[in-house]
Amino acid sequence: MTMPGAVICLPTYNERENLERMIEALEPLGVRVLVIDDGSPDGTGEVADRLAADREWVSVLHRDRKEGLGPAYIAGFHEVLRGDAEYVLEMDCDFSHDPADVPRLIEACAAGADVALGSRYVEGGGTTNWGIGRRVVSAGGSLYARLVLGVRVRDLTGGFKCFRRKALETIDLDAVRSKGYAFQIELTYRALRGGLRVVEVPIVFADRVRGRSKMSGTIFLEAVTRVPLLRLAALRRRL
Repeated sequence: MTMPGAVICLPTYNERENLERMIEALEPLGVRVLVIDDGSPDGTGEVADRLAADREWVSVLHRDRKEGLGPAYIAGFHEVLRGDAEYVLEMDCDFSHDPADVPRLIEACAAGADVALGSRYVEGGGTTNWGIGRRVVSAGGSLYARLVLGVRVRDLTGGFKCFRRKALETIDLDAVRSKGYAFQIELTYRALRGGLRVVEVPIVFADRVRGRSKMSGTIFLEAVTRVPLLRLAALRRRL
């Protein structure tokens, strides 16, 4: 199945070990890919340029420094929306998200969803290669966000998403303040607050095999503190 109207935003920071393999895995899907590199010191940006030079469906957005997942995605969204994409996707470069699931997310939007969210916490979803500690933190974080924000989406921290173009255009992207993984919570919450239809599509999330995780104590703390602020803003009708 080819999907020429779909663009995957693929943020990278020190993903030299994974990027070429990911591009090769995405090639049969017929999607376009925008690599958003935050000045990776390991040469990921140079690898991205080489891959783009040989493939017209790959392009690269270079950013000067690492600012976090949120700003990288926002920059990517703005770049993609300047073109003609009908579907805009978020995806990790480390194979935690299975490229084979991309068509399922796009199909969910084509069937009427405004946002299709790859979900670990609905029937048919799950995780592999995770220890008990990480499972508790992840599931607990999603439950915490769901209870504080008062929404039914089960995987609020999920970062494998597909947006219909018109849906993404209704979100005030420049108002998004979260920089780390809280960005995923905020973006989904803003979509829900905007009346968009969010559908959870079951996926199995696998732990990365190559490279290092970007999770840190600072990113975790931002997620914990940002959630009640989002709820407060909504109550004040500022979100």
